[in-house]
Amino acid sequence: MSNLNRSRVGPSTKLVNSTAAARVKPVGGSADAFLQAIAERRSVYALTRKSSIPDERVVEIVQHAVLHTPTSFNSQSNRAVVLFGENHVRLWDVVAESLRKILPPEQFEGMVGKVRSFQAGYLTILYFIDTKVVKGLEEQFKPYAENFAPWAQQSIGMLQSNVWVALEEEGLGASLQHYSNLIEAEVKKVYNIPEEWSLVAQQPVGVPAKGWKAPEKDAKPLEETVKVFH
Repeated sequence: MSNLNRSRVGPSTKLVNSTAAARVKPVGGSADAFLQAIAERRSVYALTRKSSIPDERVVEIVQHAVLHTPTSFNSQSNRAVVLFGENHVRLWDVVAESLRKILPPEQFEGMVGKVRSFQAGYLTILYFIDTKVVKGLEEQFKPYAENFAPWAQQSIGMLQSNVWVALEEEGLGASLQHYSNLIEAEVKKVYNIPEEWSLVAQQPVGVPAKGWKAPEKDAKPLEETVKVFH
């Protein structure tokens, strides 16, 4: 078999190259739909100012993911901000202006088009870690102190993936961007974000542009990436 079966069609349907997976005999089970959703997730850069679901559903997905994504010691250090409309547009103006300040004109012109492609989407989700929570854990559980920061990074990564897969299942495309070091101070000022929230990533979201197709995704042989011992 050359590709995983696709359970649905539509603008966000993804082709998955399962050359590596072909070496594993499929067993199947109750988690198949979930596994298929993971396989279909892609970075989508060609976005439109359209949504396939109501704003309330987007918020529901983000809230559900924040509530149920695991955190170390159930510390609940993950934070998210959902930007619609002019708030979404303004975020990418902040990114563009931040790049303009540090790049030569010719280099800026080469990068601003990418920023505008994110701005062309429907909404943006900002992901943060509450450093006050992390520092509190470091002080409370000193033997594990050096682990809490990386554990928080692992958790926010799980949150991003959970939201991303759910949005894809709803027919929306997304990608994950990292301009945090350039824009964090201005973002906190513009959106009144608490100082202890550390900006990790920006996720532009929208219905994929007409004609967009997911490229097949190559994978290393599973024998190199997964070890199994019985």
